[in-house]
Amino acid sequence: MKIVSAAEMREIDRVTSERFGVPSLTLMENAGTAIADFVLSHYAQASRVGVVCGKGNNGGDGFVAARKLIEAGREVIVVLLAEPGDLRGDAAEMFKRMTHAPTIAKSHDELAAAKRLLNEQQLLVDAILGTGFRPPVSGLYAEAIAAINAAGLPVVAVDIPSGADADVMGAQTGAIARADAIVTFTAPRPAHVFGGLTDGPTVIAPIGSPNEAIRSSLQLNLITPGDVAPFIGPRPRDANKGSFGHVLVMGGSLGKAGAAAMAGMSALRAGAGLSTIATPKSVLSTVAGFHPEVMTEPCDETDAGTISLRALEYAHMDNLVKGKTVLALGPGISRHAETSEFVRTVVRKYLTAIVLDADGLNAFEGVADQLNGKGRALVITPHPGEMARLTGLSVPEVQRDRIGIARSFAREHQLIVVLKGHRTLIAQTDGEVWVNTTGNPGMATGGTGDILTGMVAGMMAQHPSQILDAVTSAVYLHGRAGDVACETMGEHSLVATDLIEALPEAFRRVMQATEVRVQFAG
Repeated sequence: MKIVSAAEMREIDRVTSERFGVPSLTLMENAGTAIADFVLSHYAQASRVGVVCGKGNNGGDGFVAARKLIEAGREVIVVLLAEPGDLRGDAAEMFKRMTHAPTIAKSHDELAAAKRLLNEQQLLVDAILGTGFRPPVSGLYAEAIAAINAAGLPVVAVDIPSGADADVMGAQTGAIARADAIVTFTAPRPAHVFGGLTDGPTVIAPIGSPNEAIRSSLQLNLITPGDVAPFIGPRPRDANKGSFGHVLVMGGSLGKAGAAAMAGMSALRAGAGLSTIATPKSVLSTVAGFHPEVMTEPCDETDAGTISLRALEYAHMDNLVKGKTVLALGPGISRHAETSEFVRTVVRKYLTAIVLDADGLNAFEGVADQLNGKGRALVITPHPGEMARLTGLSVPEVQRDRIGIARSFAREHQLIVVLKGHRTLIAQTDGEVWVNTTGNPGMATGGTGDILTGMVAGMMAQHPSQILDAVTSAVYLHGRAGDVACETMGEHSLVATDLIEALPEAFRRVMQATEVRVQFAG
């Protein structure tokens, strides 16, 4: 799903009507219906609803929502922050279709009286300003926003919280309405995804624009269940374990055996047919005891219990890599100097698809020019600290420009970057970036990155000709598994292996997500 600017959204609406013949009144009717449907399904106990409307099209959406809620049996008051004669176009037409007279609050005194009515409601709908607005907001509208914020009631924002700039990706200042949920339409704008405008759900409801009308210059996309489902669908009846690839995990070290073990098992849970872990001899028994389904191979080791360069001798590694679909390199492998040289040699020597993570990435600190995916499938999965080490930047610098840095690194090094964090980003070599909205703070615990590495490798093993789709699917499912696990474990008690157990349910939920609306958490 494309992320579009506010100007592009206006153009989409125009093209939808002029080129594809969908009347603008129909778009507004569908938008208002989507708002009412959300209120009825998520706030079923709210029998008294206040709808605060501006004089533009956002207010028109609010008029439709009010009419639909009244038809559904709700007590609704509409507060209009203008004279009815000030309404124009579709908003004026939808105002005429309302069956209940609104409360007019076109002045400070009238708004003061309307506040008392609003405070008596159980839910407020903010339909003052939409994504076409450019801050700052002042005057009567600013007062109305303050009244909404002071009411202490649940608030559903129409399109975007009033006062917010739809094109801003970070924190915003000024008069902005509080929102417990947002219902927007057709495609998200940057602020919906990156702006932190609500801690609750953001719903993207289709209202009639065909896919052909949705164009964007931002090169930003939202991963949706519809993108993932084709890659986890039913398998052929005559399939066997060889049909779904063989992942080789190279990692583990004394004290960090669990990282490689989790990656190996996650590859299987993601659907890979076979998973083998190559690990130092001294920790092999620990890795092998993690799960019987995972195979193991011993590697020569350094005195510190890490993989040694000797593992490359006598064609040992050649034989290990032969026949493998994907290499997952780095989980628990350590930053030992000799082991880092082993990592760089493997990446340079073997053209098999590689997922590089953790200390596998740190092996390229200061020598990132050696990291190039031209002519091969190379995926890196850094957290901000690892990205900082690869680029020579500080972590705050990475965090200030996550999209730009991920995009630039992917282009310059001809590989796919999975920059982890809140709203994990997947950047590809042409500058296109995919944004993940699943996951939660409970996943900020050791080992969840190793789970992701294994899942990415496992999905790539199954879909070797569709690497980007495999990676985006793995990232989405990883976060979805974290959300499933969080439901029972909570954010504080969640640990990495909970994600492995939650993966089957995550798969099931994605396959059952047939609703055309897209919804994500704040």
